[in-house]
Amino acid sequence: MSEKKQRSGFVLILIGIVAGVILWGGFNTAMEASNTEEFCVSCHEMEATVYQELQETIHFSNRTGVRATCPDCHVPKEWVHKFVRKVQATNELYHKVMGTIDTEEKFEAKRLEMAQNVWRAMKATDSRECRNCHDFESMDYDRQEERSADRHEEAEEEGYTCIDCHKGIAHSLPAGYDPATDFPGEVE
Repeated sequence: MSEKKQRSGFVLILIGIVAGVILWGGFNTAMEASNTEEFCVSCHEMEATVYQELQETIHFSNRTGVRATCPDCHVPKEWVHKFVRKVQATNELYHKVMGTIDTEEKFEAKRLEMAQNVWRAMKATDSRECRNCHDFESMDYDRQEERSADRHEEAEEEGYTCIDCHKGIAHSLPAGYDPATDFPGEVE
């Protein structure tokens, strides 16, 4: 092989590596930039509805000062799961562009469907994002209210996951939601 061909091959590989690093860095930067509460509430549909509801909950303001943001509950921490969630979010971008939920009336009309999609995903992952902060093994049942301790012990024994019982914990429950048909948990 000629020296010129070897040099060309080396330059081509070097360009490929540099381009790959730049593309990977840009992709990862974009993923992280879209993983902030500021990004989430930049859509007026979120800022005017669910973000306002979150501000009224213990996940937003509490005695310890620990605050859950949108990504804490809705985006996995592990890279592969985060990537999958971001790909799924492209569907949300489509609906943003199409104006599917761009008014309060449209948002409320779709709220139950959107909530059920989130609940279904949380159930499928055993409430993975909740468990970043909450874990049965870390709970001190003696320091909980009796009712809460009883329910958490039951949930642990029966294999329930957080979302089974804690729908509506950070956002208003949608019109049409019927907890009687949503075994096992009740709305807390």
